[in-house]
This record gives sequence, C-alpha cells and structure tokens, in this order.
Amino acid sequence: MMHATQCAQATSDKETKADPPVSSTADAKRAVLGVEPLRISTSGGPTIRDQCEVAVEKLLTIKVEGVDAFTLMCTPSQIKPLAVGFAFSEGMISSIDDVLGFTHEMDSGVVHLRLREAVDCTVGRSLIVTSSCGLCGSRSIVKYLAGTVQSTDSLRVPGSLLQTVARAMHAQQDFFARTGGTHAAGVFGADGGLVSFGQDIGRHNALDKSIGQCLIQRLSPAGHGVVLSGRVSLELVTKAARAGIELIAAVSAPSSLAMQVAQSCNITLCGFVRADRATVYTHPHRIEGLEG
Repeated sequence: MMHATQCAQATSDKETKADPPVSSTADAKRAVLGVEPLRISTSGGPTIRDQCEVAVEKLLTIKVEGVDAFTLMCTPSQIKPLAVGFAFSEGMISSIDDVLGFTHEMDSGVVHLRLREAVDCTVGRSLIVTSSCGLCGSRSIVKYLAGTVQSTDSLRVPGSLLQTVARAMHAQQDFFARTGGTHAAGVFGADGGLVSFGQDIGRHNALDKSIGQCLIQRLSPAGHGVVLSGRVSLELVTKAARAGIELIAAVSAPSSLAMQVAQSCNITLCGFVRADRATVYTHPHRIEGLEG
C-alpha cells in the first residue's frame, strides 16, 4: 500500500501521529476502501498502476418512529452519534434522554430511532440529504436569520487557541490522512481540548457526529466552540446555533448567509484558521484583546 501523501497528498506521518485517532478499527474498515487507479503524468511521463484508498460514501436511512424517515449520504462510521446528532440538529430531540431506543441494521443501512414522544416534522420521506448539503428544509431557517436563537456569551479564548484546536482536529483526521477526501468537526472547551470529534465525507455529517457524541456522553455542547475542516455554509451555522455553540473556527471561508446567521445568533465566526493567522467575521469580543 502506497503512502497516503503519494495518493491523497494528505498530512505527514509526523502530523498525524501527534494524537491517536478516535476511529475504531471497525469504523475504519467501513469508512475506507482500497483501490488501484492509474496514476498518469500530464507532462508525458509514465503511467503506473497505483494503490491508494478512497473515502466510502453510502446511503443511510434514519427511521424515526412516529416522525419520518430520512436518507443520508454519509461515511458509514460513528453511526449512532450521526443519527442522534441529526435528530438533534433537526429539532426532533432536545437531549439524549429523548431517545428511548436505537438499532442499526448494518446490512440494510437502516437505523431505527425510538423517541420519547413524536414531534412535528415537515420534511418529506423522499428527501435524500447528499454528502454536500446538510440542509433538510427551510422550516426553521427564518428563526435563525431573525436572531430569535441566541447563543450564550460565556466563552473567552486567546487567539492562539484557534491554532491549538485546529492542530488537535488535524491530528485526529486519520480518514483524511488515508484518503484526502473527508471532513472533520470537533467540539472544544475554553482550554482547547476536544471533547468530541466526528469525520465524514460530508461536512454537515461530521458536525452532526461531533454534536451527537456530546449528547451521548451527556455533555451539553452549549457554551463550547467547534472547529471545522472546511468552508462554513448556512447549514453548519444553524446546526451550531441549535447546539448553543458560541464560536466556530474553520480552516476555510464562510458564505454570506453563514456570516449573517452567525451575527444574528451571537456566534463568533472565524475563518481561514491556518498557520499563525485567522479572520474573525462576527462577534470578535470572545477573542481576548478584541472588541465587538
């Protein structure tokens, strides 16, 4: 098997060994597929048969008893955190206590969630949530745009912590190190330590996994920050707002609607968290030494 940097141009051994990855061996087997593509030279060099790995993308159907069924395109790992986080982000549950039963039929790719009580949900059964879009409907977007959802204002961090959490996330991204094709999200506290971590081919799934892991651990994500491996779009900020996240640190850029919702929901939004710099778009007062 060739080195990951040759096939995916991912992270180096030195970087990926900073901390052990959180994924189990079983998760890794389901999430990564070995392939033998052709590696060509676009300048007339030789063509060779290579060995590398790609991220697995599969259908997962989450059947919520008394509510609806939802089909997600995802990396088949951390399935319970994904299902719980998705249900939470979509407003079907408020805590892990609302989940009375969970079963996963691995062969069929179906998850069954039994809730304490049925909730009103307007998302149709025909919906498929692709790996590139995690927005399941517009039924609750207005309240975020209007600022009726507000994060608390307790988190204060030094600017250097942004790099700390980005490095901590990077060190856990074993799927990305092997494939170069997955995203990650990690919820962190004021000390910069990751309290949960998720990785998936979809950015929104990675965040749902991280939030779901918090809920399963009976740890509220409210008042925490989240570090993201890619760009920040509307659905990621609305998921963070629903969870009470106060600060988003992302390695790439936000969209205009992401900034608008972060501003209205009292979330500090930081993008381009790379090397020794970061760009703070909204509510900079949570970064020590900056004013609002």
